[in-house]
Formats: sequence, structure tokens, C-alpha cells
Amino acid sequence: MKFNKHTTHESVPHHVTGTATYTDDLRPTIDLLHLYPVLSSHARAKINQIDYSLAQQFPGVVTVITPEDITGINNTGIVSLDEILLPTNEIYYHSQPIIWIVAETEAAARDGAKQVTIDYTPLEPILTIQQAIEANSFQGEPQIIQRGNSHLALEKAEYTLEGELEIGGQDHFYLETHVSWVTPDAEGNYQVYSSTQHPTETQIMVARVLGIPRSQVVVTCLRMGGAFGGKESQSNPIAAIAALAAQKTGQSVRVRLKRNHDMIVTGKRHGFLGKYRVGFNLEGKISALDVDLYSHGGWSLDLSLPIMGRALFHIDNCYYIPHLEVRGNVAKTHTVSNTAFRGFGGPQAMVIIEDVIDRISRFLKLTPLEIREKNFYHGTGETNTTHYGQELFDNRLHQIWSQLKQESQLEQRMAQMREFNQSHAYEKRGLAITPVKFGISFTKSEYNQAGALILIYLDGSIQLNHGGTEMGQGLHSKMLQVAAKSLGVNIDRFRVMPTSTDKVPNTSATAASSGSDLNGQAIKNACETLKERLAPVAAKLLDLYAPEDLVFADDWIYSATNPNLKVGFDEVIGQAYLERISLSATGYYRTPNISWNPQTGKGRPFHYYAYGAAVSEVQVDRFTGTFKLRQVDIVHDVGNSLHPLVDRGQIEGGFVQGMGWLTMEELVWDNRGELCTYSPSTYKIPTVADIPENFHISLLEKAEQPGVIYGSKAVGEPPFMLAISVREAIRESIAAFGDTQQVKLASPATPEAILRAIEILD
Repeated sequence: MKFNKHTTHESVPHHVTGTATYTDDLRPTIDLLHLYPVLSSHARAKINQIDYSLAQQFPGVVTVITPEDITGINNTGIVSLDEILLPTNEIYYHSQPIIWIVAETEAAARDGAKQVTIDYTPLEPILTIQQAIEANSFQGEPQIIQRGNSHLALEKAEYTLEGELEIGGQDHFYLETHVSWVTPDAEGNYQVYSSTQHPTETQIMVARVLGIPRSQVVVTCLRMGGAFGGKESQSNPIAAIAALAAQKTGQSVRVRLKRNHDMIVTGKRHGFLGKYRVGFNLEGKISALDVDLYSHGGWSLDLSLPIMGRALFHIDNCYYIPHLEVRGNVAKTHTVSNTAFRGFGGPQAMVIIEDVIDRISRFLKLTPLEIREKNFYHGTGETNTTHYGQELFDNRLHQIWSQLKQESQLEQRMAQMREFNQSHAYEKRGLAITPVKFGISFTKSEYNQAGALILIYLDGSIQLNHGGTEMGQGLHSKMLQVAAKSLGVNIDRFRVMPTSTDKVPNTSATAASSGSDLNGQAIKNACETLKERLAPVAAKLLDLYAPEDLVFADDWIYSATNPNLKVGFDEVIGQAYLERISLSATGYYRTPNISWNPQTGKGRPFHYYAYGAAVSEVQVDRFTGTFKLRQVDIVHDVGNSLHPLVDRGQIEGGFVQGMGWLTMEELVWDNRGELCTYSPSTYKIPTVADIPENFHISLLEKAEQPGVIYGSKAVGEPPFMLAISVREAIRESIAAFGDTQQVKLASPATPEAILRAIEILD
């Protein structure tokens, strides 16, 4: 089944006219109050005294929120209770919110915050991964996955290389900053509007902090102006603070972070340090890999452990390595608590294995292309099985690779690149092709479930509720397609309702690229229930005796053997109401056949894999270190696309965001632990000028995936890693400036980093 490739995003009319409603666009209530934080001026310190007496007297200030106001638990930790909402004795990172000012206007709250004075005793902070290693400062237990005996295999290897790579973090830089709006009622209940990827978890945290049952908290997410993982867990403290103020004052309260506060206060993509030793032979076949991964966790655990777990899963990328051991540790530092970001640890691990591939190729004086192809997963059994024991039954890598080489005219362009480089001393071009294999599912099995609620009204209009959140990625658009197809009615009948915990409870985050897979199946399940109820009604109206043979399509219900024998959908629901048959249904889905044993490091954590490959061509300037992305060619596997236009947008956006992470988005802290890059003027993200005119995307044809909603595949995260091809193309350009066995390229590959790499060759 093919879906219409020209169907637009469901919110396009609202986006282009400015009528799309986000949390901050709600109509203000008469009694609406505003919050503003007082931030720490130290990365680590003891709190001796806080004086907010002048703030309380400031015009417009209503009250101050302190730890004493918390009636429940002063903690929003999601894995363990290690994330204090309001510090009581000690500061854990620079610019940590200490107390919040509640006022009648934002300006009054901001000015009131300036009246607060805090007396500290500064303590020595740990600010980097290296400092954490030296201080043995880690969070959680080390994680290990191994296959074979990497140490013995390294001893027997024909050649070995050692290396390390430090990879920078990344700010989410969503257009809409964190915002929450809480309204209490007179009976002790709270309506929370939050820009959150995980309404259920936000509900849990608000209830925990207020000390009330979860049933008294309803969390609604209208839509988000971007999230990328940054609103999976870190929306929780923002909503909790607003709820505390609402509880204390009995009035509606809004928190809306300014851009600089959002960047300073919230976590980022984890920076990583990878130390590796690899064994291989003269042909470039890898026999053994031993890796230590360290992630920059920050002051609290957040999602750092599962993020490290996914890094361990993806250290192989697309390569069969007979003997592999990878160990992961999360560094505990006095910085913001880093969190989920598109790819969830997978990108960092993939950059490291591609660094290994490049090291081997230059040592053997072979091309990286040759080394990649010689080490791909292939065949069946052992050579097509990951280091954690999951076989790639759906391995489409070779098909994608072959198609991309042909479509991109790779061999011809490589010859043109060499010719250009020979005739240009101060500008060099680089061309690289890199693959992606990304596992789809939450690696914590219980998160792989979803619910839906469908309400049919007697005028034929339908409300569609599901547990996924819309953050611009087109999830609602896909779910409309699924619902219309499953129920056999026109898509215009549906209204997608805001995601809310009082409609679909106990949901998982919209994350792990699983939003369409999980919620789509739940919606289909609800539609099947409704059709089972409606089919006998239609059969009676048609004087038929086999309701199971009826077909629902195009607003009609008709006989499969005699399509001319049909009855309209509206007539059937009207008759169903008269016969007292329910016109609403819940749906449910849980992903089958997944398992993971962290003790043995073995299992089947993923429902399937998404594959892709990209060719990038760049041109580097010797004097400035700047690069120009000349052309990108991508072949990506989205299965049988639910929404081709949305999927193409996700591939383009993911690639560009990945390129930004690897080439320009540099986070800089000073030696006091204060973030220096906290605005668009100091933190560079890609613009339209960075996107090449020649940007070609092909969706893999005839790629229906069994066991997934209508044969589709996830597309949110996998394209992000395609941008590794840009980094590797830059490395090729740098290598063309000299003859070397190694190109030491920092990540991100900023102009300064590129210049340093070129200078090493001189």
C-alpha cells in the first residue's frame, strides 16, 4: 500500500498563517502569575544564606518559591532520586536555579530576582570528562558488552592501532524554549500545559513534588516548537516549579525560559571520550576492537545510563567485528545534567568507529571505502550478527550501498576530485561515503507500548487521541493517515486532539524514533475494534449475513464480492447509535519479540533496524579552514513510507542537524564552569546557506518492513548519523594537503579545528 507522497503536514495552514497554538499562546487568565529564576554564580558551592527579603518587598512580586514550599518530594530524578529540584545546602552546577520569584508580570519577576543575595562557600568543581576520570567521579555502574576475546585477538592481530577521540556536545536549540502553564482548581487538581515529549512523566513529577495522586494532575501537550530529545525529561522540573507556585498562590502560573536561560540551565547532547585499540590484517579486515567510552553526564543521572547503553549497541555501526569489547562509564561533573538528543548516544559511538575505519585505511594506504566494504555485516549467522547477539535478518545495507554508489556517480566524482586537488594548492576537495545501521525500539522493554482513543460523533466527525506528541516532526500527520486507512474513511473527518494524560494514560515518551510505530499500531487496533462493532450493523442494512466479508474504504462499507452493494459510513454510525452500540474505542499495542539482559550483554533489544548511506562532497580552504558542502546524495530506508513528504523532511533536517553537531556547534565553558556559548551570537547552528544546492534523497524502493505499521520504518533519528559523511569528507580534504598516515580532526570540525589539522601535516 502506497500513501500519497504529496500530502502535506497536517499543521501547515496553521504554521504559515501563525495560528498554530503552542503552550505560550494560551489566552492569559486574569490572575496569571509569572516566574523567574535566581541562578547560582558558582559551579560548586555550599549555600550559607539566602536573603530574599528585598525581593518580597519589590513592587509586583507576589511570593518566592523555596525548598520549604515543597509539600511532596524535592526531587525530579527519573532513574534515581538524584536530581534535587531546589538546592538546600549545595550548588551542583553554574547557573543552577536556586529559588524562583513569583510576580504579576515577567518584568517584576525578573527585577525581583535581582534583589536576592546569596552567601556561598565556593568548592572545587569537576568540569570535564578527563577531570572526572582522574577523580574517579562516575554515575551508575559501568556497562559492558563483549563478543569473543578482544584482548587475545589483539595480541594475535597482524597490525594494531591505538587512538582516542573526544566528541563535543550539542545544544538542542529548539525554536520554542521550555514553557509550562499550570492552573489549579478549587478541589486540589491541576491542569498542566507543558511543552513536553513525555506528558506522563511530567504528570508523575508534578504529582511527586506536590505530594498528591497522579490522578489529580492532567498534563496536556498542545504541540512543541521542536524538542529533539531536550523535552523528554527536562520539561519536568519546569512544570514542577510552575505547579509549586500554583499550589502556593492558588493562581495560574506560567514559566517561560528566555533563550539564554534555556541554554544555560538545560542539558545537552553528551560529550564523549572514546579510547580504542583495534586489530586488523593487511587486507583491512578488522579482527578485534577494544573500546572505553566515557560520556559527560553532568551533575545528575537523567537518561545518561540508557544513552550510554545505546552507544554500546552502536559502536559497531555496520561492521562485523569478530572480537569486540566495549565498556561505558558516565562521568559525574559539576555541569548541567546532559540528556536525550536525537540518536541517544548512537551518533557518538558511530563517529568513533568511523574514526577507527579511517585510521586503518591511512595506515594501510587503502581508501576508507575499501575498508568499510570489507568489514560490512554480510551473509547469515555469525557474520550477520551483532556483538550483543541480534541477527540482522533485514540487512538492506548492501542494496542501499550499491544504489547510492551508482546514483551519486561515486567513482567518476572521485576521479574528478583527485584531478581538482592536483591542480589546486590552496583548496582541496574531499568525498566520503558512510553507512548507518540504527536499532529501533526503546531498549527498556516496558516503554514499547502505546494507547489510543477514538471518538466518533453522529455527524460523522471523529476525534483522534493517541499518546504521541507533535514537535513538528509530522507524527500527527502520519497518525491521520493510519487512522483514515484503518477505518476506511476520508482523512478530513478527523481532528487530532492535543496529547493529554486524561485521554491516554501511562504513555511512553515520544522518543527512540518509535512514535509512529507504537501509536500507529494502537490507533489501528482501536479502528479494528470499531469496525468489528460497525460491520454487523452494515451487514443488516445490506441484508448480508457475513459481516467479516465487508470492506471499509472511501467512506463506504461494501461487500468484498459485490462492491456495488454498499452503504455510507454516516448511515451506519447513525444506525449503530440507534442500536446502542458504542462509537468510541481504545486501542493498545506492545512491541513483540524484544528482550535484553544487561547482565549477560545479550538479547534482541530492537524490533528492527533502519539503514541508510550518504555521500558528501566538500571543499576546504587552506587559509581560513572553512569548508563548503558542495553536494549530498542519500539513499535511506523508510520501509513503506506512511508520509513520503514528511519522511524526506526528516531526512533533510536530521542530516543538517547532524552536520551542525559535527562541524560548527561548539559548546564552550570557562574555567569556572559557566557556559560562554549561550545565544545565537556565540553558538552557531546551520543556516539555509550551509545546505548544498545539490541535495539528492532517494527512499529505498520496495522496502516494506514486516510487522510494522503498514510496512513503514522509523525515520526520526537514523538520518542524523548520515552527516558523519560530511566529517569524513572534510578529513579527506585535509589529507589532500599532505601525505600522512593520520588526520587528527577534532569534533566539531570548526574552521579552527580544520586549520589545526592541516598545520599538523605541514
